[in-house]
Amino acid sequence: MVSKLKAAICYLSYSGNTEEVAELISSTLNQKGFELDMHRIGIDAPIDPKSYDYLFLGTFTWEMGSTPDEVKEFILEIGYKPQNMYIFGTGDTQFGGDDLFCKAVDKLVKFYKSKQTGLKIEQSPRGVQESKVRGWVEGVVKHAIEKGENIRTYTS
Repeated sequence: MVSKLKAAICYLSYSGNTEEVAELISSTLNQKGFELDMHRIGIDAPIDPKSYDYLFLGTFTWEMGSTPDEVKEFILEIGYKPQNMYIFGTGDTQFGGDDLFCKAVDKLVKFYKSKQTGLKIEQSPRGVQESKVRGWVEGVVKHAIEKGENIRTYTS
């Protein structure tokens, strides 16, 4: 019997926007037959990242381009940099303009040396941005499978 690919979608959301993106990612992966776990950073019990083929990490950008403390604590909880980490986030260009828009996503992509571009959503993913989320997830899965990266890989 072939086991299903397993993904964890870990996110921090205050306004609900990042949570909406996480739910769209979940819906897209669910349609592909993935086994899924949703993890609310700062609320749910810690995860074991080695149990997942795909790890999605979502956040908003705080203050002047900062990553929220809860996300930093989550990263410390994990204790290493999984190679199968994919970053998404929400932001608002009215606070800081394009220079600070979703800066936390950029920082996390760099930190994890992600092979996939981070997903940046302006406020809520509703409307046109919904297809952007689904397209990004399709790209993550396709790229990882083509590169043979969908098997649980880690770096200590």
